[in-house]
Amino acid sequence: MAKRPYDMPSMTSLACFESAARHQSFKLAAAELNVTPAAVSHQIKGLERDLGRQLFRRHHRGVELSESGAYLFIAVQRGFEGISDSVSQLRIRAERTDVVVHASTAVSALWLTPRLATFWKHHPETIVSQHVSDEPVATSNCDLSIEYGPLPEEVPDSIRPLFNGQILALGSPAFKEQNRIETLEDLAHVPLIHLTAEDRDWTKWSDWFDALGTEYEEGRGFWVNNYVVALGAAQDDMGAVLGWTELLGDRLTTGKLVPLVPEGIATPKDFYVRIHPDAPPSANRLADWLTQPLATEQSAFG
Repeated sequence: MAKRPYDMPSMTSLACFESAARHQSFKLAAAELNVTPAAVSHQIKGLERDLGRQLFRRHHRGVELSESGAYLFIAVQRGFEGISDSVSQLRIRAERTDVVVHASTAVSALWLTPRLATFWKHHPETIVSQHVSDEPVATSNCDLSIEYGPLPEEVPDSIRPLFNGQILALGSPAFKEQNRIETLEDLAHVPLIHLTAEDRDWTKWSDWFDALGTEYEEGRGFWVNNYVVALGAAQDDMGAVLGWTELLGDRLTTGKLVPLVPEGIATPKDFYVRIHPDAPPSANRLADWLTQPLATEQSAFG
């Protein structure tokens, strides 16, 4: 038998894993792939046996990626993105009612996906697909993109502001208690989780402390290039993390993460949705929906 050119598990197991990792849910992955949750679970267990590593932490109310799972998720996502981009270039886009939305991993998992679920209930005739990537968006591959940056003084019709909120210093309850954090000065001397995404201008710890007028010297810490993974590391008591209030899912309401100090800063930039040229009318409908106060209030918790 000829040797396979790639050292890879089955594509079915990878597809199930990618969907479950993106949704942080076997149930939502099953719905997306049109299979049963048991089938998704079976494929992922087989993948875990093949790799000899646990990819998800199973909890009573859901699942979350392990460190190994997060590492694999980024690699699989990049591979799927390359395939998706090539297929998109080969297809002729005909008249349609579907909308392709580009969003980062953090925005997709923590803000956009729950709102799309509500949108589908009100507009079942519109098919919405997500292009989830932490790489810069290619305008030919999507109709809408959710972006983070400064808004122009005169906002064009193609841009709809979404939210800004605050940036808080967060950690697990155990981490706060163990390090006896009460003040900004206390926070400046504990391990910090740093987000190192070169293509995105995230607020850094040095920026955050400077905005609050507190001296800070970089010491012990943990560096990661994925915001969702950074939040997970904070839940695991690894350090304090900077969290955007609109991009936390249920972590604050359930107490998985808590504010370590009462101070916070306003986000220096805005999250907004951009409507790209040649987008169908349904894209405008979705952009309008995402900017409605009602859509904003229907949070990721239900």
